[in-house]
Amino acid sequence: MADRIRIVGIRGFAHHGVLDHERAIGQEFTVDVELDADFTAAATTDDLALTVDYGQVAQIAHDRLLADPPFRLIESLADAIAADVVSLPGVQAVAVTVHKPHAPMPVGVADVSVTRRRRAPARVVLGLGSNLGDRLAHLRRAVTALAADGVEILATSPVVRSDPAGGPADQGEFLNAVVVGRTDLTPHEVLRRCRQIEDAAGRDRSVRWGPRPIDVDILDFAGQRLAEPDLLLPHPRLASRVFVLQPWAAIAPEDRPGGTGPTVTELLAALDTAGVAPVPGLSLMAGP
Repeated sequence: MADRIRIVGIRGFAHHGVLDHERAIGQEFTVDVELDADFTAAATTDDLALTVDYGQVAQIAHDRLLADPPFRLIESLADAIAADVVSLPGVQAVAVTVHKPHAPMPVGVADVSVTRRRRAPARVVLGLGSNLGDRLAHLRRAVTALAADGVEILATSPVVRSDPAGGPADQGEFLNAVVVGRTDLTPHEVLRRCRQIEDAAGRDRSVRWGPRPIDVDILDFAGQRLAEPDLLLPHPRLASRVFVLQPWAAIAPEDRPGGTGPTVTELLAALDTAGVAPVPGLSLMAGP
């Protein structure tokens, strides 16, 4: 669960409105900003640089509030402020409420307000594996499905082959790869899409670590740490899996799973890499 920062009652006199007299005379508006972030590091170190600068957030909202030309709709004003704030480093999500207490209304009201919510795109790292059927085709179809279902693909790793780790001894060799993407989805929404991809390929879950046409695992999600019954982040076994770390290190060697601790390169250096090797000529991108 994210930490939360609230800034309430940012005031300004502006000329937003649809009606001519609103734009000519103007009126007072107030803005509330509520943002989600992880300020664990700031809380433990007492370091201002490790949290979101609330003064900067307030200034962004105030500058937008006094924008010239003004907005016709406070919905548009709230969206503009939300877009600016959610782009700040460390902000995971934001809710911006714009109050227009003197809005022209057919009956008396104390206030009119709108709230706009935005979530920052999150960087997600996914591991892919297949040891049944046309393994490369399964990997490629998974990438295509992710891209079509809310994950913008930023980078794809080389394909590696690996001996099965755990499960039945008589299953075939795996092809594995790692994908780095960006998404507006939540971790659980991404997890549901991963399972849908596996189910569509006919994955049988009755045997743990058994043979499968496709396996799609969330390895890391924006450095978050989750411990929930259906989802652990970062992936709890990635530090011991060469078939994950080797392709991951090829495209993002300085990544730190969970946001802190050793890099993927450092984790890989501590392992015996026997049984895992790149496959020359294979790519996750469609082609010969």
